[in-house]
Amino acid sequence: MWITPEEVLLANALWVSERANPFFILQRRKGHGKGGGITGLLVGTMDVVLDSSARVAPYRILHQTGDSQIFWSIACGSSRKEITGHWEWLETNLLQTLSIFDNDEDITTFVKGKVSGIIAEENKSKAAQEDEDSGKFREAEQKMRKLFGMPGEEKLVNYYSCSYWKGRVPRQGWVYLSVNHLCFYSFLLGKEVTLVVQWTEVTRLEKNATLVFPESVRVSTRHTEHYFSMFLNINDTFKLMEQLATIAMRQLLDNEGFAADRTLPKACKTLKNVSALKRDLDARAKNERYRALFRLTPDERLDGHTDCTLWTPFAKMHIVGQLFVSNNYICFCSREEDLCQLIIPLREVSIVEKADSSSVLPCPVSISTKNKMTFLFANLKDRDFLVQRISDFLQRTPDKLWSDGHPLALSGYSPLSPRSSQVSPSPSTTPLSSSLPTPTATQGLLRIYQKDDPEDHGPKATKEKMKEESWNIHFFEFGRGVCMYRTSKTRELVLNGIPESLRGELWLLFSGAQNEMATHPGYYAELVEQAMGRCTLATEEIERDLHRSMPEHHAFQNEMGIAALRRVLTAYACRNPGIGYCQAMNIVTSVLLLYCTEEEAFWLLVALCERMLPDYYNTRVVGALVDQGVFEELTRECLPLLYEHMQELGVISTISLSWFLTLFLSVMPFDSAVLLVDCFFYEGIKVIFQVALAVLHANMDTLLGCTDEGEAMTILGRYLDNVVNKQTVSPPIPHLHALLTSGDEPPPEIDVFQLIKSSYDKFGSLRADVIEQMRFKQRLKVIQSLEDTAKRSVVRAIMTDSAFSIEELEELYVLFKAKHIMSCYWGASCTAAERHDPSLPYLEQYRIDLEQFCQLFGALGTWLCGTHTVTLAARHFRLLDSNKDGLINFKEFVTGLSDANMLLVSFTALCPEEAESALEAAQFFTDDDSPQGTHTLLLTYDSSGIAIRSQCNIVMSVSEVKDYKYYLRMWAKEKEPKIETIKDLPRMNQEQFIELCKTLYNMFSEDPLEQELYHAIATVASLLLRIGEVGKKFTNNGAKKPTDPTYTQAPTLAAELPQPEKEESNGESSSGQSLVCKALAEAQLETPPQQTSDEEVKDDTSVSSYSMVSTGSLQCEDIADDTVLIGCAGDQQRRGSTLDGDWSITFEQVLASMLTEPPLVDYFEKKGDIQARMATCKMQRGVERQVSSSSDHELSPPSATN
Repeated sequence: MWITPEEVLLANALWVSERANPFFILQRRKGHGKGGGITGLLVGTMDVVLDSSARVAPYRILHQTGDSQIFWSIACGSSRKEITGHWEWLETNLLQTLSIFDNDEDITTFVKGKVSGIIAEENKSKAAQEDEDSGKFREAEQKMRKLFGMPGEEKLVNYYSCSYWKGRVPRQGWVYLSVNHLCFYSFLLGKEVTLVVQWTEVTRLEKNATLVFPESVRVSTRHTEHYFSMFLNINDTFKLMEQLATIAMRQLLDNEGFAADRTLPKACKTLKNVSALKRDLDARAKNERYRALFRLTPDERLDGHTDCTLWTPFAKMHIVGQLFVSNNYICFCSREEDLCQLIIPLREVSIVEKADSSSVLPCPVSISTKNKMTFLFANLKDRDFLVQRISDFLQRTPDKLWSDGHPLALSGYSPLSPRSSQVSPSPSTTPLSSSLPTPTATQGLLRIYQKDDPEDHGPKATKEKMKEESWNIHFFEFGRGVCMYRTSKTRELVLNGIPESLRGELWLLFSGAQNEMATHPGYYAELVEQAMGRCTLATEEIERDLHRSMPEHHAFQNEMGIAALRRVLTAYACRNPGIGYCQAMNIVTSVLLLYCTEEEAFWLLVALCERMLPDYYNTRVVGALVDQGVFEELTRECLPLLYEHMQELGVISTISLSWFLTLFLSVMPFDSAVLLVDCFFYEGIKVIFQVALAVLHANMDTLLGCTDEGEAMTILGRYLDNVVNKQTVSPPIPHLHALLTSGDEPPPEIDVFQLIKSSYDKFGSLRADVIEQMRFKQRLKVIQSLEDTAKRSVVRAIMTDSAFSIEELEELYVLFKAKHIMSCYWGASCTAAERHDPSLPYLEQYRIDLEQFCQLFGALGTWLCGTHTVTLAARHFRLLDSNKDGLINFKEFVTGLSDANMLLVSFTALCPEEAESALEAAQFFTDDDSPQGTHTLLLTYDSSGIAIRSQCNIVMSVSEVKDYKYYLRMWAKEKEPKIETIKDLPRMNQEQFIELCKTLYNMFSEDPLEQELYHAIATVASLLLRIGEVGKKFTNNGAKKPTDPTYTQAPTLAAELPQPEKEESNGESSSGQSLVCKALAEAQLETPPQQTSDEEVKDDTSVSSYSMVSTGSLQCEDIADDTVLIGCAGDQQRRGSTLDGDWSITFEQVLASMLTEPPLVDYFEKKGDIQARMATCKMQRGVERQVSSSSDHELSPPSATN
């Protein structure tokens, strides 16, 4: 490429001149191409270690004038072809012009200006994102594609200098981290090391430090482990690796590929060696941490953060922390954990102003909200810029999302208070609210079913009143609603139990669901209307589980509670069809409905499924399996002795899944479990881990004495059944798991408050960031384990119908899946995403299209036919694609590789449109006498209810009196799909027969037994020609006479066929061809001339597989002149010959004739070496890399011809 002219002082140092003229010199880097000796090895090693640009551009063109010792580098190239193009352009366009100049300085100025102009023109057409990346980074990306054979769609994120441990020897080089691959390259003294690992193949990624591998990163796949060390910044590298591996796992999980953020603001200046993708991933990581810290919605984007202090009126002091500003929120978090946290939605902000500075309060900013609260931030570094950014976001905030007087915005909202009887949004904000039905449960179900109970004045009720009063005092000091100060005092109140009257309000507040509900008024009502009357798999599962949701609670023993639960679950299934419905969602949602309105319960369910318990409720409960793995790892660290014993019994994985999926609601008495839900909404998943560890710790001595899994589960079940809440004011609810309790002596009761306190005392040191790190490790393990399970399930499903062994099927599945994933990387990602549906059975989850099948067929197919392989594969694909959606699954793919009969059918396939229409005609229209031309499969009845006519033309007399069962049986028989056999294939005409012979000839050309195969096919061809002639006499009772001008015989074929004497020079191949020609000559047909043009290798889109058309549905004249068959080139196929339109044979006759020749039978029944072809296919990436990196390196000098 052309480069900005740069001065070069030493032109011949490490470079070899290959061409020269008075003004320019073309040079090649030493060590590149043939030869070079020790000097070349040293130069190559130096280029790799120092990341020299000469490694990616080993050719350059210098400009020099006269006797000047100063040279100017004006162009470089990665291949000889590229640099030669530039050289020829200079000779053609500049040499004559430069010879006119008299002054050397003018020549140099002209050349520099010309090159700069060319570069400017090229930059106009470059994409905006490429302009963001620095020249050094673009050079590294080009180097990666060159070294590893990556296409232009593969984007480099970053690259680092490191050492790769190959055995016990470290190889210094460069690791390239792209969106889809981890690549490493090293070249030291002639030893080249290359490594390419797909992120989707990574099963383990961890940073460790051992004596053998000091501070290294270990990347594990299913078969190998790779160690990288000696990073300049190992933490930054490892974080990026984690992000890219997470993106790959997300792609395996739900086919959510990587899409660059187009709205990312451009950097103020181009950062050296930092790509736009790296900035994008860094911004995503910051956004994820920000959203997790403050429980914000997935679309919230952090704009920036700064250090500051916050004045806390309740403590009368300034708290040091960080201020975060995003598009909808202003948030504050203290530097000391749990000291203070604040969330201010911009929709609640009324005034933002700069306060007066002082020595005590420098650079303050005052923010006032609609509920009369004022927050004072100080010690801001750039106060003016911060105020301007907040003002900009305020201008974009929609007006009146909530009215100024809305109780929830002002002082918090209690679903159990009298003012909560109506929850639907105001008509001013939701135009649909007046027309949509209002949910029946407009307050918590617990409130509805307790309002008639007599008021209790006992000690429990007094304790409940004291809790309410404590919270009211807290609201007075710290504020109420979304802008409340959240401190360690708030945490203490939550751990002591939230009063039932405030539970729904505080759940909404702590989970962040309140903010989502505020910004989406009327959304739930719209979903309820959309889901009404809809019948899907999710709704069927919901109906099945409705009456299993807390059946012991009286709120769900009537239609009101069941109907409310149905609406919430179906509305969420409509919102998120990817999840739809999963078991355990009904249990959690029923508890939410006890304390919240329907709309509030819906938004709490959204917060649970999409933020607080990610991937818990998808089809494979991946999130719960991940946290189960985290729990096992925590058990190993905190309770090592118990962990070893429990692993032997296999108990942890059995018990923990239900604990996490239902938040202990299904295994613990309701009044106790709901207190854990209180803590969960405030603290997150760490509370569930703490309590689970506390349960194991409390039963450790008993569990260590267990001898089997059942005994351990009984102990834990009995313990959890007896965790009681002695402070509850609700009437006792029978717990279904109490049946586990056995024996005469009742087990001791465990106070749930003591259990929670014990969990914080013993395991309260758990941190959310540590849990997320553990989740990452387990996610890799779980998803790859699920992929292995899917592979085994698919192989088991098809192994009985396949000729391949289990090991071969597993290897084929890996290649098949890799081809699908590659289409997600570098193909049309939207169509690839549509091909993968995790909710489908394993066999249907991955599918490939025609182009990918052709690539795999060419690499793995046993029966190939030279240049016609692509056309044969296309026909083969259309036969395999039974539902005509352009995609095939793994079972169909394996069938295509091993079914010889289907391959023979592919040889003479017809156009898909003709085949489809012929099939429909054969199945539905052949015997139809109805004049209306309608062909619906419905029976017509008269007024008395007697069937009088079937428009599907059932084969029977209409006048015959039959009972209804007979008509129904006949109708069902017509509806049954027809089982198609080779008898349904159309007859083969002469033209197709000739092409079949020629195609087989091409297939046998490279076989060791080609002579025997040629003789066999000649014998079969002769036999079939005679069969066709005999069949013509029987079918036509004496066909048209030869005198008919339509069937005038062609000139004798012998004059145009290869003569016998030519066979000696052509050897066996010519001999075999003459036999085929003689067989064709018996029908006095003319062999079309051999074609070698490019038209032969083009995919014939007008030729397809049969689709099993009916006999006689396609005549010879149906084949258009522009139809291209295998081995033919358009209309030249009929030149000099005339075809007999009455001659035809069936596929059964072809197959039977071939079975008479043992060489043909052996050829199609022999099992090819699929292992060798699969190994070659796996190495294809390495071959592509070698070709791309060395194809032009070893060309001979320009004067020589290749």
